[in-house]
Amino acid sequence: MVDAATKKTLAAIPILKTKAGPRDRDEWPQRLKEEFGSLIKYIQNNKEADNDWFRIESNKEGTRWFGKCWYIQEYKKYEFELEFDIPVTYPATAPEIAIPKLDGKTAKMYRGGKICLTEHFKPLWSRNAPKFGIAHALALGLGPWLAVEIPDLINRGIVKHKDDQTE
Repeated sequence: MVDAATKKTLAAIPILKTKAGPRDRDEWPQRLKEEFGSLIKYIQNNKEADNDWFRIESNKEGTRWFGKCWYIQEYKKYEFELEFDIPVTYPATAPEIAIPKLDGKTAKMYRGGKICLTEHFKPLWSRNAPKFGIAHALALGLGPWLAVEIPDLINRGIVKHKDDQTE
C-alpha cells in the first residue's frame, strides 16, 4: 500500500509517454527529453518543499547516470556518490542504482553497491512501465532506501560523518 505522502510525490512527477530504450535509436532522443523534463519537475518540487537530496547528470547518450545523493541526520550531511546505467531492456526494466561507497555495508545491497529494490520497488515499476522513468526510480526507490538504511548505518557506526572520521 502506498502512503499519502508517496502518492502526493508521485502525482507531482510527470509520467512518460514514449516507450523506448537506448537501443531504439529513433525514439530514444524523445524518451530522453521526457526523462529530463520529469527530472527537472521532480527537482523543482523537491526544492520548493525544502527536500533537496540529490544531484544527477548523464553522459551525452543518456545511458550512464551519475551524481550525488545525501541524507541529513542530527544537522550533519552524509553525502554519497551514486551511479547507474540504463538497462538495454529499459523502460521495461528499472535501472539498478548503485552507491559504491556503501558496497558490502548493508544486507540490502548487491555486489557493486547496487541498492536492493526487489521487494517493494520492482513490482511497482513493472506495473507502471513505461510510464515510470528515472525521476520515479529516485523518488520511489533510492529515496525510501536512503531513509531506511542510512540512519541504521549511522546508528551502528558503519557510516561516519566526514567531520567524525579519523585520518
